[in-house]
Amino acid sequence: MEQQKLSPGKFAMNYGIILGLIMIFISVITYVTGLALEGAQWPNWIYYAAFPIIVLYAISQFKKQNLNILSLSQALKVGVLIGVISAIVVMIYSMIFNYLIDPEFMSQMMEVARDKMLENPNMTEEMVDQSMKFIEMFSNPAISGAFMIAMSAVFGLIYSLIGGLIMKREE
Repeated sequence: MEQQKLSPGKFAMNYGIILGLIMIFISVITYVTGLALEGAQWPNWIYYAAFPIIVLYAISQFKKQNLNILSLSQALKVGVLIGVISAIVVMIYSMIFNYLIDPEFMSQMMEVARDKMLENPNMTEEMVDQSMKFIEMFSNPAISGAFMIAMSAVFGLIYSLIGGLIMKREE
C-alpha cells in the first residue's frame, strides 16, 4: 500500500495560521493593556521565540508524517510558507484593526514615538522630522505588509535551512 505524498504547502498552512494567531494575540494583549502605546518591546520577544519553535516543530512533524523522510527543499518550503502565511494573517488583522477597530491608533502611536524622540537631548528637531517620515512610510499598510511578508519569509528560510540541515533524511 503506497502512502500519499504530503504537500509542504498544505502542511505549512496550519502552522502559519497558528503563528499568525500568536502574533495577533500578542497585539491584542498589548493594545488592551496599553503596552502598545507605551512602546513596550518585551511582548514581541514571545513572538521571536515562537517563530523558530513553530517552524522547527512543523518541519519535524512533516518528516514524521512523511515516513521519516525529509529533503532540504521540503524543509525550506515548509518554513518559508509558514513565515509568509503567518505574515499574511497578521497583515489582514492589521488592516481590519487600523481601518475598522481603531483608525486613530496609528496617529497615536506616531505621536508617542515623536514625544519619545524629543525626550532624547541628542536628537535635533530635523532628526526627529526625518525619523517621523520614515515611521510614516512604514505606517502605510501596503509597505508595512510587504516588509512583514518579506522579513517573515527570510526568517522562515533561515530557520528552515537550519532545521532542514539537521533533520534531513533522503530515501
